Amino acid sequence: MSALKRIIRYIHSTIDFGLHLYPSSVSKLVSYTDADWAGYPDTRCSIYGYCVYLGDNLISWSAKLQHTLSRSSAEAEYRGVANVVSESCWIRNLLLELHCSVTTVTLVYCDNVSVV
Repeated sequence: MSALKRIIRYIHSTIDFGLHLYPSSVSKLVSYTDADWAGYPDTRCSIYGYCVYLGDNLISWSAKLQHTLSRSSAEAEYRGVANVVSESCWIRNLLLELHCSVTTVTLVYCDNVSVV
């Protein structure tokens, strides 16, 4: 019974939260990614994050701990870029199946020149 009350309180307190998507004249897919090298102090694992925009709308995002040790900041950034490229490809294929294909190339921005 207390679990049910907790769920009801959660729903009531987050009823106004949501993801708002707005019409956009731009239909390009743009991705941003960043990672820190050995930023998790307990295991010295890296943390990466990304966000993907379709036009002006944020449609996908993630931040995760890398479970493998990176030997350099470039390797940590490369792993983050690999994940956002995988997500971007999945989104492009989903849009294609929904008959909303993106005609421009997907841009991926990262802050490490050695990864490119």
